[in-house]
Amino acid sequence: MSSHYEERLQKDLSWIQDLVTIVGATIEEAIGNAVKAVLTLDRDLAGETIIGDYLVNRQTRELDRLCHAFVARHLPSAGHLRYVSSVLRLNIALERIGDYATTISRTAAQLSTEAPPVVQRDIEMMCEHARRMLHEGLRSFQTRDVATAQATLTSASQFAHHFDKVFADLVKEGDSRSRPVSDLFSLMATFNRLERVIHQAKNICEETIFVGTGKLKGEKVFQILFVGDKNNGVSQLAEHFTRKAFPQSGTYRSAGFAPADEIDPRYVDFAKQVGIDLSQSWPTPLSSLMEQLDGFQFIVGLHPEVRQRLGKVPFHTTVLSWDMGNTDDPEQTWRRLTPKIRGLMEKLRGEQAC
Repeated sequence: MSSHYEERLQKDLSWIQDLVTIVGATIEEAIGNAVKAVLTLDRDLAGETIIGDYLVNRQTRELDRLCHAFVARHLPSAGHLRYVSSVLRLNIALERIGDYATTISRTAAQLSTEAPPVVQRDIEMMCEHARRMLHEGLRSFQTRDVATAQATLTSASQFAHHFDKVFADLVKEGDSRSRPVSDLFSLMATFNRLERVIHQAKNICEETIFVGTGKLKGEKVFQILFVGDKNNGVSQLAEHFTRKAFPQSGTYRSAGFAPADEIDPRYVDFAKQVGIDLSQSWPTPLSSLMEQLDGFQFIVGLHPEVRQRLGKVPFHTTVLSWDMGNTDDPEQTWRRLTPKIRGLMEKLRGEQAC
């Protein structure tokens, strides 16, 4: 027979769980209504969605109060404490998603005409994906289903390149001058908030994994591409040094605009002196990687005209340009290059980057 204390603990825990379910369902509906208002220019629906956010704010404040009261009353052990601390963080995500629905609704009042068909399809596609990710994330949290959370994280991470298509479609509309610029900004705000919903869904999945396993969110792993002219010296050195010095911080590639037939023998010989083997490496043409650029968070240009020669890059890819000066001397190049790489990785991963 359970004790009175255990019954009270479970009752308090159930109140928290029930309110998470209620708030989650409310914001899922709000996102759907906000997007519908934008697509149909339904300003009444937009207004109702905006008003509904005040209810969400009250509910999240109540959820915050319940969590703090639970900790103060029960001094919970590890399992319950993990859950309640995760709910407190999840509560912030839920409140922000409610704010995103409000922002999307406000754009409906700013639009002068319905979005063009191609943009409407983009909005519908992003909304469907965002709501599905949010629903699965919340479901995984409430059922403490780590497998669903991990699958949802994988699915969400594969969506990044869709935003590039959305951006391109909006740019085409802007170039055609078919509608006021203010409409395009409003539509862009809608896309941006839907993307943020997906990011918050990922955060919810991370909380599920923490509750279920005790594992904290891991450090972000980066995909970095080093680009040179011939990919036969400095860019190869950059790739292999970064892989050796920071193996757990990312994956690294290198390529060249006009790749040589083989690695410069001077760099092969020097690399041996610093414990790097370039003897089995071959220059890679950048052209063979162009369709994969959205997989790299950073492109590090080791050529002074990297941005001009690259042209347009995916929306989520950042191009850095490093002036390496004269690269005829591998040792001098090494001395200039390695501090730049260490500085970059420490900024991305902190002083403990490895």
